[in-house]
Amino acid sequence: MSDGFARFTDRSVVAMRVNGELKDLAATITDADEVEAVTIDSPDGLGILRHSAAHVLAQAVQRINPEAKLGIGPPVTDGFYYDFDVSESFTFDDFKPLQKEMDRIIRQGQRFMRRVVTEDEARAELANEPFKLELIGLKGGSDEGESGENVEVGGAELTIYDNVDPKTGETVWKDLCRGPHLPNTRMIGNGFALMRVAAAYWRGSEKNPQLQRIYGTAWPTKDELRAYQARLEEAAKRDHRKLGRELDLFSFPDEIGSGLAVFHPRGGIIRNEIENYMRERLIANDYELVNTPHITKGHLFETSQHLNWYKEGMFPAMHLDAEYDADGQLTRQGQDYYLKPMNCPMHNLIYRARGRSYRELPLRLAEFGTVYRYEKSGTLSGLTRVRGLTQDDAHIYVAPDQVKEELTRQLDFVLETLRGYGLDDFYLELSTKDPEKYVGTDEMWTEATDTLREVAVASGLELVPDPGGAAFYGPKISVQARDAIGRTWQLSTVQLDFNQPELFELEYAAADGSRQQPVMIHRALLGSIERFFAILLEHYAGAFPLWLAPEQVVAIPVADEYAPYLEDVVARLRAAGVRASVDRSDDRMQKKIRTHTTGKVPLQLIAGEQDVEGGSVSFRFLDGTQLNGVPVDQAIERIRSAIASKELVLSAWAE
Repeated sequence: MSDGFARFTDRSVVAMRVNGELKDLAATITDADEVEAVTIDSPDGLGILRHSAAHVLAQAVQRINPEAKLGIGPPVTDGFYYDFDVSESFTFDDFKPLQKEMDRIIRQGQRFMRRVVTEDEARAELANEPFKLELIGLKGGSDEGESGENVEVGGAELTIYDNVDPKTGETVWKDLCRGPHLPNTRMIGNGFALMRVAAAYWRGSEKNPQLQRIYGTAWPTKDELRAYQARLEEAAKRDHRKLGRELDLFSFPDEIGSGLAVFHPRGGIIRNEIENYMRERLIANDYELVNTPHITKGHLFETSQHLNWYKEGMFPAMHLDAEYDADGQLTRQGQDYYLKPMNCPMHNLIYRARGRSYRELPLRLAEFGTVYRYEKSGTLSGLTRVRGLTQDDAHIYVAPDQVKEELTRQLDFVLETLRGYGLDDFYLELSTKDPEKYVGTDEMWTEATDTLREVAVASGLELVPDPGGAAFYGPKISVQARDAIGRTWQLSTVQLDFNQPELFELEYAAADGSRQQPVMIHRALLGSIERFFAILLEHYAGAFPLWLAPEQVVAIPVADEYAPYLEDVVARLRAAGVRASVDRSDDRMQKKIRTHTTGKVPLQLIAGEQDVEGGSVSFRFLDGTQLNGVPVDQAIERIRSAIASKELVLSAWAE
């Protein structure tokens, strides 16, 4: 027997995976164990680094404020948080002394040492920590929770991590924790920072006390921390909520309600262009466009089982159709209606409206269908998380022997269409069954999952597992796209469903005359129009390519006498379908250029005396480069052609 310290000498190794389970380097291992190194720059290593930093933050808070009570402190994407019950709220001014205290703890090189304890021992040692005492009763809880509780008590045993002074061997701080952790605090280094403060309800429930949450981040090196902070600064500049206001694209009026957006004329143009391109692609790929209402009787969602599995995400029922006589006596029972959260049940009814033949399959039904989901107010976030959203939804009905070919076709369709919008850096994620939330047989799920995996692997893209992430009716492939600053967004999903056709008793007449059940494929390419709008807005930082831009061309005369010449050019552009105008304001030319550059107009046409005499214009691009002396006929054709071909980069014209 030995421990990980004896097995690994590489200083970048911070933990190990023993027989598939993450463990501290101090854990005992045998020659029979399957052991893998976990380096600090791996996803697991980063999580351990950040969780260890969360412990150091909590220790620093209690050194400065001994009365602070501890909540939980899990790692999260790109960082960590820790919740505290304190008498006075934290402010940004608290960060400097907290970071100084964290730095002292880190430099001490305190050892993280794991101890298994009984419930009685844990309760005795943590008697002054009421939130920890509550968690002790959750021993053995599920690892699937989103609250972060599993970092405290998940698994079959209770453990406490002691922070031990390396010089004296004294335990200077402790926390209930599942682990694992770094060997010592010194390995956290100087690549950490505290980021922000928020309020958070204990265990995510508004029925519980509200705690103070401090968010932080931690990286293996200071340079990686600086790079992350630079990405955050760039992301803040690109925030679609900020750009939406500045460019007058959309808003969320209080009079309408939270999470319900209205698109202004400029935003409406962009949205229509997004949808129009999608429609062109749908028709070119043999889809049939359908339309369904926004509201339906509740029985439909009983059949689809959404009321069993998704009711919390739906708006409350509206009880309608009840009738009463003159005496107020009920003469006809009413029934519940719901705003639809999904389009698929209605598409199933379209399929079932008449008999279907195998000759019609694959049958591809597509809709820009607006759905409504009752997202909690705390989860709403601009256009990326709303209560009213329009899905570019499609449902494809296929015979069993068509499944693999159709899945391949849909994935190709998805990737090609996303590239048309200017996104081209992808990987795939395979979401598999949640063992606590699914319908259908295990055999169906295995077959569906294996088929999706084969198609994903054949695409040649990286495939990442997402255990338990599937919807209740079937597994899915999701396309994860990286934007211009490297952030990852989940976009398209392709889901295989053997269950809805059975629930709705869908059939087709097979070639041998028998009645067979089709397989259903759910395909959402953009996710929702609203969210995709936000993603593109941030991807392009508001500077949309020519074909998507709300104002494509603005003409700027060098002096007023050249405006009529540009009016004629713009009239020809507008006749060709180009969104163009002439700036006839009293501003000087240079101010006009600055105004329209700030407004993200992709192309400016400038004309002076030489242009008028030569029948030409000059192109000015958003990056400040120019192409001078372009004949008007050539300029118009070049603009028209760039829009028609959805050209993404115009400044190359000047090369």
